[in-house]
Amino acid sequence: MSTVVITGGSRGIGAAAVELFAARGDRVYFLYEKRHDAARAVAERTGATAICCNVASREQVEAAFAGIPQVDVLICCAGICHYGLMSMMPEEDWDRLFAVNVKGVYHCVNAAMPAFLREHRGCVITVSSMWGRVGASCEAAYSATKGAVIALTKALSKELGPSGIRVNCVAPGVILTDMCAEVDPRVLSEMAEETPVGRNGTPMDVARAMAYLAEAEFVTGEVLSVDGGYAIG
Repeated sequence: MSTVVITGGSRGIGAAAVELFAARGDRVYFLYEKRHDAARAVAERTGATAICCNVASREQVEAAFAGIPQVDVLICCAGICHYGLMSMMPEEDWDRLFAVNVKGVYHCVNAAMPAFLREHRGCVITVSSMWGRVGASCEAAYSATKGAVIALTKALSKELGPSGIRVNCVAPGVILTDMCAEVDPRVLSEMAEETPVGRNGTPMDVARAMAYLAEAEFVTGEVLSVDGGYAIG
């Protein structure tokens, strides 16, 4: 049994990861920020432990990890997005995206590090996006944060590998979560048609890729695309 910590676990991809790892028999803790009812429902459904925590806050992350006795797998899934022209984007929104999507990973990896180093083993799985690989119009800030996550993953895999710690990344494509709630259904349908496998993804598609990376002991520094082939290149 592994102890798995998942950020952003109250909804979407994070909630699917909580369900999958809990079903495997792992001891699962998940962090969430605002959605108390959703977090409670996930905890009751899976038996996982919910911890309210803003990953952009070092103090809150350190307090959350202080209550977790051991960390074997850390999945950094918490993330927010922004749609619109960069020239029209308030600076505070830009800073908020980087605080959650990038600095949140920094905080959580550092909080898990004592447990990893003590055991001389550990697994970190970050969550980027296909837009972090190829960029998206009107999602410049989001694309920039997800590109940063990819670069951080690769750098950390080299830095932490000698300590027995693997660091990998998943890069989802169009995944049908609440982030897609305001997307025109016709646009989603068109994107599904442009995807080689002929559909958009589900949160569980990404969770299964995470489960593979958690077990793949000779894989590190990789970015695993989970986009149905949409961004092949």
